Amino acid sequence: MSLLPVMKKGVHGMKRMALTSRSPIDMVHLKKLAPALSCMFSTAVDEGHTNGSPRVNAHHVPDARTAPPFHAKDNQIDSSAISRRHWESDWSIEELRAAQAKNVVATWGPTKATANLPMLTHSEGVYLYDSDGKQYLDWTSQAVCTNLGYDVPPAVVEAVTKQLTTLPMVYGGLGMVEVRCRMAQLLSEILPGDLTGLLFPCGGGEANEAAIRIARRYTGRQKVLTQYRSYHGGSTTGLAATGDFRRWWAESNATGFIKMLSPNPTTFSWADSERAAGEMALAALEEQIIHEGPGTIAAILLESIIGSGGALKHPPGYIQGVRALCDKYGIVYIADEVMVGFGRTGELWGFQHYEGVIPDIVTSAKGLSAAYMPLAMVAMRQSLKDFFEDAPLGWGATYQAHPVALACAYECVKHLLEHNIPAHAKAMEATMVEEMGALLERHPSVRQARAAGLFGCLDLVDADGQYVQQVSGPAAPASMELKKAMMDNGLFGLFRPPFLHCAPPLVITEAELRDGFSRLDRSLDTFDKAVGL
Repeated sequence: MSLLPVMKKGVHGMKRMALTSRSPIDMVHLKKLAPALSCMFSTAVDEGHTNGSPRVNAHHVPDARTAPPFHAKDNQIDSSAISRRHWESDWSIEELRAAQAKNVVATWGPTKATANLPMLTHSEGVYLYDSDGKQYLDWTSQAVCTNLGYDVPPAVVEAVTKQLTTLPMVYGGLGMVEVRCRMAQLLSEILPGDLTGLLFPCGGGEANEAAIRIARRYTGRQKVLTQYRSYHGGSTTGLAATGDFRRWWAESNATGFIKMLSPNPTTFSWADSERAAGEMALAALEEQIIHEGPGTIAAILLESIIGSGGALKHPPGYIQGVRALCDKYGIVYIADEVMVGFGRTGELWGFQHYEGVIPDIVTSAKGLSAAYMPLAMVAMRQSLKDFFEDAPLGWGATYQAHPVALACAYECVKHLLEHNIPAHAKAMEATMVEEMGALLERHPSVRQARAAGLFGCLDLVDADGQYVQQVSGPAAPASMELKKAMMDNGLFGLFRPPFLHCAPPLVITEAELRDGFSRLDRSLDTFDKAVGL
């Protein structure tokens, strides 16, 4: 068919032909005519509807795009650059320090601050040794995690070796392994109430992230309430849940986290007594829940005993009150036991210090495997477990329930139970209190001290009786002098001024504990002078 009659009819005639059943043109013909029609329509718009201006209401003309130049780089590996020294056992300290300076990056602090960290070489009991042979007593179980010290129980070594040589890896969504089933059952047996469902993430922060996801999925709500004086992990979700200054690095990228004031704030007191302070904080919390909207709140996430914020127990009745508010408003109560779980405070679980309380979700890590292998746990009550029998959990990780880490932790927990290590931590509390009391008498720079089992902390102040610095910094010169004095006196561990934690491995003897306090006593002499006391 010739295009000439069609084109002479113009656009409107073309439309009439397409819509009339007697038209000699059908849709097949229209497709064939598409290029000509496109030109015709364009001409009609450019020439027939511009009122004399060829560029008014015309087809859009974009900028011409020039692709940016690609600068090729050599992305091949030069095998000759791989040092043969990697296949040799002994490196000099100079070689190690050179590799550190060139390639190692720090985490929470600036990398240059790690340049002179001791090069640790071996360990024994509760002691560490550096490349110069200097001995250090591990005063905070590193990050409050090396709970069983450095003499790894033979059963742990045997179990890890056996798992590595028989079945080193199984992805949890594809297969089941014996140790996962046994570990889940053991934990359900040592948790009170109906905390029966278990997950096994790789670390405490990941466990808290999973717990938050579970609460949101279970309730269909978004908000999570946490305290300012708290720490819940280093991921974006964990830091958004965190209350201390570290959340500033991540909270803008996460939503739904609401902060509540602790019953132990740092700049004021709710009341003159602990119980009254707890009651006031609970009243403020319920007011906050009402105004946030109870139907929008998925969970309240609390450390059972505040950890990096100062080793603080909650006031009498406070956690029971939080549990009651969660029941009243249908909110999931999550107990963060990452630091204090597995006997640190003299009880197997930190929430056992609060009579009658059973959380909906419990997270823990650190003491679970004594930090020999990276592993954490999330325990949930039966009602939550039942919900996820048919609904997907919506959380997962490649190394969740890693069989080698589980084999390690399984033997660690059995060792903890067989040797009644929580009871030993509880027995050592009396020595902790006695030695801390002596430090308070001797050092005016120590304002207060607290201890629960082998979890303790000192509050450090300046000559005016105020905190020597805020946790967020900047670092006070006196704090830096104390840190150096502790290292000089062979006392190794975390120091987060104005809080000085005392949390040695749970296997420490009374003599070793007193040795640690003696080293700390000498270090505080330096601090007293540094703050002018």
